[in-house]
Amino acid sequence: MDDSCPTANGAPASKRTDALRNQQTLLDAAAAVFVTSGVEAPVRDIAAEVGVGLGTVYRHFPTRADLVIAVYRHQVEACAEAGPALLAAGPTPHTDLGQRVLLFVDFLVTKHGLAAAMQADNAGFEALHSSFLDRLLPVCTELPDAAVAAGEVRSDLTAYQLMRGIGNLCIGAETDPRYDARRLVGVPVEGLRRQP
Repeated sequence: MDDSCPTANGAPASKRTDALRNQQTLLDAAAAVFVTSGVEAPVRDIAAEVGVGLGTVYRHFPTRADLVIAVYRHQVEACAEAGPALLAAGPTPHTDLGQRVLLFVDFLVTKHGLAAAMQADNAGFEALHSSFLDRLLPVCTELPDAAVAAGEVRSDLTAYQLMRGIGNLCIGAETDPRYDARRLVGVPVEGLRRQP
């Protein structure tokens, strides 16, 4: 069986690659919908965001828990990969830190609905949380360290303390449309700035 098909430029493309790209597109759309509407948002909203049928979503993610967990893992990787890119391209380490914090907020708003989506699977939830810390804490340390080294921010907070504080500011954001966690976290990020 031939697993390839021609692309626009005549080169073969794997169906597996297309399926992976489609799955990534679904995860991006689901993350966007979850941030604005919570993890209980109708799957049809996610399908509409991508322009596919419900069957396509369920083919990739048979249950809501499967979808939420996949979005969670996808966002952990996106947050981890964003740090070095921000540090390389941003105008200042403090600005880079602010951008990373906004990505982290979007991730946390989705994460807060994860426990409910997994229901009684406490061991699975704890394993996911541990993998989150293992993957993100080292990366989340780079931006504050760079901002401290540049003399832009205070040095008396650790990355873990900052992550916990931001996490606490995000609690409830998914259930209260009047609460804008992205706007609120700008206050402590600005408060990190070292005074002249």
